[in-house]
Amino acid sequence: MLVQSGEIFISTLIKNANVIIGGQSVETSVLISNRKIVEIDPANTVTADNMVDASGLVLMPGVIDDQVHFREPGLTGKEDLAHASRACAKGGVTSFLEMPNTIPNATTQQLLDDKLAIASKASLVNYGFYIGATPNNVNDLKHAVRTPGIKIFIGSSTGDLLVDSQDALETIFAQTTLPICAHCEDETTVKRNAQRYAGSTDIATHSKIRDHEAAAIATARAIDLAERHQHRFHVLHVSTAHEVDLIRAAKAKHNFVTAEACPHHLFFSIDDYTRLGSLVKMNPSIKTKQDNEALFAGLLDGTIEVIATDHAPHTMDEKNLPYPQCPSGLPAVENYLALMLDQVNQGRCSIEQVVAWMCEAPARVWDIANKGKIEVGYDADLVLVDMNLEKTIRNEDQQTKCGWSPWAGETLKGWPVKTWVMGEEVFRLDSGNETYAKTFGTAIEYQHKTT
Repeated sequence: MLVQSGEIFISTLIKNANVIIGGQSVETSVLISNRKIVEIDPANTVTADNMVDASGLVLMPGVIDDQVHFREPGLTGKEDLAHASRACAKGGVTSFLEMPNTIPNATTQQLLDDKLAIASKASLVNYGFYIGATPNNVNDLKHAVRTPGIKIFIGSSTGDLLVDSQDALETIFAQTTLPICAHCEDETTVKRNAQRYAGSTDIATHSKIRDHEAAAIATARAIDLAERHQHRFHVLHVSTAHEVDLIRAAKAKHNFVTAEACPHHLFFSIDDYTRLGSLVKMNPSIKTKQDNEALFAGLLDGTIEVIATDHAPHTMDEKNLPYPQCPSGLPAVENYLALMLDQVNQGRCSIEQVVAWMCEAPARVWDIANKGKIEVGYDADLVLVDMNLEKTIRNEDQQTKCGWSPWAGETLKGWPVKTWVMGEEVFRLDSGNETYAKTFGTAIEYQHKTT
């Protein structure tokens, strides 16, 4: 036990795990103390306050989800940071980056600071918040601090967050320095399609309104802006094979563009509307099985670097409204690591690739300091995984406040069983029983890597 400046730091030795280090699995032990990873492969004589026998288990860095909508402030009936961060802890997510379309929209430094203050008292896991772009807040974007980057909605959004004017987009890309990410759906195309299908109550119409063309046009437009202004740009929730091709071509020319995929676009297709209805209504919409395959291929060849959730919960009453009144969005944060571990068990990818997509790449893309790897001196954000554990997702077990999952009823193999944030155990699964940390204060806000 280490005492420093009035704080007590508990040391933990995680013994005999299969540890994901440097792109490979190594059977070794990891010592954490004072919120850090202090030793890898310590001597057999080393002891600690807590000794964890991890034989047969996998130890990986904590997952970083770089796209969530946790609804606080303003929409806490759907989700709040207390519930959402418990869901993160359960799902092995030790850090999240949250979007600005809360109420009020986080479009100024003061509103950003207000969200950070809430998180400092409510979140079990590390947190960061994007600042939102509007057509008229470039000065706020230029001077924003304590944020990983700028979020642009090039497509429908709430409040005044829609930025569809070319002049406004040119100004933002030209005059700001923070990395930019964007929701890419062409507003003109979406409105034209909406007129064509006006009056339809068929949920499958959603993918015809928010179609392949809408996604590809907006993504091509944003990539062009990034290339001409040499501005770092991250394509959020890629949903089509065409976008994968656009991103692949851009990455062959320069390193300004990165991209991510989400589990609903990897695993759901328009064929699932019959089974799941409005539960899988998303923006961008789900597409075809061919698009699912193209996205996975893009992950495997490095075109798409990140897997994020776009966790966007609504109440079941809201989702059960008839189309088109039902809102778009679904919860995913507590199940998406397990979804990918199940893919490992199916032989579609390796555990090392999952770590690259969900831990290392988000830390690299967003310049997050001391996270995403198991390395001496890095923050002790860790997840212990049982690759042989099978569990069935059930709505009644969900920690998210909305209380449901579109994957309810699916049995997955491979689940987190312990999660540490800054060296503190925040979640444990033991004999089917879940335990969560009862106090807050260990988690930290986004820290920018400067070296």
